[in-house]
Amino acid sequence: MFLDAEHDPRENGPSLGDERATLVEFLRCQRLTLELKCADLDAEQLARRAVEPSTMSLLGLVRHMAEVERRWFRVRFAHLDSPPHYCSEDDPDGDFDGAVADPALVAEAWDTWRSEVAFAEKFVAEAPDLDVLGMTREGPISLRELLVHMVEEYARHNGHADLLRERIDGRIGQ
Repeated sequence: MFLDAEHDPRENGPSLGDERATLVEFLRCQRLTLELKCADLDAEQLARRAVEPSTMSLLGLVRHMAEVERRWFRVRFAHLDSPPHYCSEDDPDGDFDGAVADPALVAEAWDTWRSEVAFAEKFVAEAPDLDVLGMTREGPISLRELLVHMVEEYARHNGHADLLRERIDGRIGQ
């Protein structure tokens, strides 16, 4: 086991909540899973790439998810002018490309990700309902659909994180 159930921060959340509470809890658990997959690793381990030619790393995933949180909640839903943290027109994969073994860069990535998560959590908590609309190139999307999408986005990348972590130190599961 990756950790004992009694020490798992994903346990003991609401289990009989309404729609909002259920979606928020599933997303909370997926976010915590990313943190757990990265726990107790140094900058070199977090920046270690999967396999050539992939640039994927655990640190890259943290940076990528900070960008995803920012783009969805700040830009598409709160309609804020919020420039990307890591990506640019010249380097659209800057979240992964710039994920290098530097302790200061690791700390900054976690601070950025936590800031974006805090903004998203506040936005969801203050939304009058799950029918609040955001805008994409394809058209409007409800907050409800976004929360489901975010659970899917984290779950997919947490699968990547499982493989990356196993390659680093053999820890698997959960």
